[in-house]
Amino acid sequence: MAPAQEARMPLLDHLRELRKRVLRSAIVVLIACVGGWYFYNPIITTLAKPVCDLKVAQDSGAASCGALNIVGVLGPLNLQVKVALLTGLIVSAPFWLYQLWAFIAPALHRKEKRTSILFVLAATPFFAMGVAMGYFILPIAIKALFAFTPDSVSNFVGFDDYLSFVLRLILLVGLAFELPVFLLTFNLIGFLRGKTILKPWRAWVFGIFLLVAVASPTADPLSMMLLSSPLIIFYFMAGGIAVQIDKRRDKRQLSMESDSMEIEAPTSIKE
Repeated sequence: MAPAQEARMPLLDHLRELRKRVLRSAIVVLIACVGGWYFYNPIITTLAKPVCDLKVAQDSGAASCGALNIVGVLGPLNLQVKVALLTGLIVSAPFWLYQLWAFIAPALHRKEKRTSILFVLAATPFFAMGVAMGYFILPIAIKALFAFTPDSVSNFVGFDDYLSFVLRLILLVGLAFELPVFLLTFNLIGFLRGKTILKPWRAWVFGIFLLVAVASPTADPLSMMLLSSPLIIFYFMAGGIAVQIDKRRDKRQLSMESDSMEIEAPTSIKE
């Protein structure tokens, strides 16, 4: 009976730790959602700019703003709730990414935990750069997609669908920038070698396209290419850097083994 209890305890401890991390993440996401609800108007004004200047339309009392429109009685409320939730998820991403890593960290050795600090320091700025990159390419993506509209047809876009596309695009690009951070961190702690990362590159590329096809707000090839290209580029960059790190590590280890053999070699004693 005692051995069974000892076997169960680590699992129970892991489950308690997981519950604690999930609860902390949920609280921070909820707080960020409150901020998204409060700053709803500035957020949608900023996100709507690639299609129309919402502030000018509101100040002028215009009945519409470009191609954007809200449909249904519950449309405005659903729109504000969605903006608040997705904004909270994006803003709090550095915190819940840290909680994810903190859940894994207890299983690491002391040297690996020092490496995990690099992950925490790199994850936030990389995610911020990804969000900025997503917002930067947003007008290009919107313009390219609108170009497929026939000349004789008017394109009326539901505000709810538009913001879902925008926020999911920004979140996906932000997470794409985290890919090299995860891969290089696993390489630094010795969990993955550079050759192991790059060898199944075809499977990685296929998996990235599959992930983008599932997560993409639209199924058109252009948006899939825009979303998958950063992931593929960062994958190969991370793999290349990991290979160089492995070469330096192997060279250092070989030098240490050589020095150890010289020390252990018997020395002749002159009489």
